[in-house]
Amino acid sequence: MNTKIDTKRLTLFFKIGAAYLLVWVLYDLTNYPSVEFQQRAVNEIWRAVHIVLVNYWFFEHTLPALRFSWKGLPRNILLLGSQFLLYSFGLYAWRYLGIVLYIHTSFKEYESLRDGACDQFSASMFSVLFFAVIRHIHDHIKLKQSAQQLLIEKQQAELNYLKSQTNPHFLFNTLNNIYSLATDKSDLAPESILRLSKILRFMLYETSGKQISIEQEVKVISDYIALEKLRHDESLRVSFTYDIEDMKQMLPPLLLIPLVENAFKHGAAETRRLPFVDIHLSVDKRQLSFLVKNSVEKSPEEGPVKENIGLSNLRRQLELLYTDYKLIVQQHESEFVAILKINLSSHV
Repeated sequence: MNTKIDTKRLTLFFKIGAAYLLVWVLYDLTNYPSVEFQQRAVNEIWRAVHIVLVNYWFFEHTLPALRFSWKGLPRNILLLGSQFLLYSFGLYAWRYLGIVLYIHTSFKEYESLRDGACDQFSASMFSVLFFAVIRHIHDHIKLKQSAQQLLIEKQQAELNYLKSQTNPHFLFNTLNNIYSLATDKSDLAPESILRLSKILRFMLYETSGKQISIEQEVKVISDYIALEKLRHDESLRVSFTYDIEDMKQMLPPLLLIPLVENAFKHGAAETRRLPFVDIHLSVDKRQLSFLVKNSVEKSPEEGPVKENIGLSNLRRQLELLYTDYKLIVQQHESEFVAILKINLSSHV
């Protein structure tokens, strides 16, 4: 049996003991006059010290040491017998020690040691029930809190992993754009590098926090669109409009970018005839609506739309970040539509 004293658990039992003491003090207060109450209150304090230590030993050492098997029966009898002695004769001896030290005032005389021990044992049984209930409630609450904290840490780790995937994905797509311009020896390559440096600065210094302003998100979307337009000819029609009541409202960084990336990489870049990307962002009364349409060449496939890694990561991030949102993707014969709606007030 482990006899090491756990100071945190012992402190918990002393707190429960304080509540136990309060119950008896209130009982004495309502049943005895002031002079006798003061003496009885001192008695209760003296008894509570023994009650706390004996219950701590019972719940933290004796119970965990029990073995529910025939082989462990002798050991169990010895442990429970010892505990019985502590609750009965031990408490009676503690009472007697208090009397000898002029701490405890005797209001009752017992005819024999057996009578005194039995009386103390009956009082001890209430303390066992009291400590068992409070201890169980405390441990249940702590267990739920620990489980909740573990879940939060797990979700935060997953969210960080998804963000770490999104950022390189975003960066690689941008580098591919510049590579296309460089291979064509385009005069627009220096401008594209400048725009990339702005995006990189944003990713290094702004996306480390949990949230950024919608104004910053709009700016990085605009920079990305401008960079994409550099590698396409004038046949590509791009429209980005927004209607936002408060540009200082906050949202997670780079949350909207995957839908914009998807529109250019899997839409405009693969469309030969009249390519287009239409983007509209609105935020009204904490309700965000983000609509992205882009041209497509192929006809719609049967069954649900197959989502790439960018859209899959976005959907999982939304699950971890918000409780009230909707992400709809639809593929029609000549266009792909993504609609994202978020109640910004539902952020976890």
